[in-house]
Amino acid sequence: MKKIYHLSTCDTCKRILNELEVPDAFILQDIKTDEITAEQLEEMYNLSGSYESLFSKRARLYKERDLKNKDLKEEDYKNLILEHYTFLKRPVIINNDEIFIGNAKKNVASAKESIHG
Repeated sequence: MKKIYHLSTCDTCKRILNELEVPDAFILQDIKTDEITAEQLEEMYNLSGSYESLFSKRARLYKERDLKNKDLKEEDYKNLILEHYTFLKRPVIINNDEIFIGNAKKNVASAKESIHG
């Protein structure tokens, strides 16, 4: 599978998508207008090995709900991501059996290498 989960209203996601020069073979899913399904999240989990690695601790709701002071388990991270799209760390790039999560420079460079390498 070749897929990118992103937020079309996010300037960082837009910049990364431009930088990646995404081939037509990739499916782009705007997670705000096309919500993540439990099956899609499960696929991401199988590639990443943890829901926590897919979870954004920068989300506004994370701060508003004071989640940093709660003892969150894998199941909690899963449910929160399914509950609200902003909890997914973005972008999530899947290139066959590789997954790249988030916007760290090194991560984006690895994704670009994987896509075009």
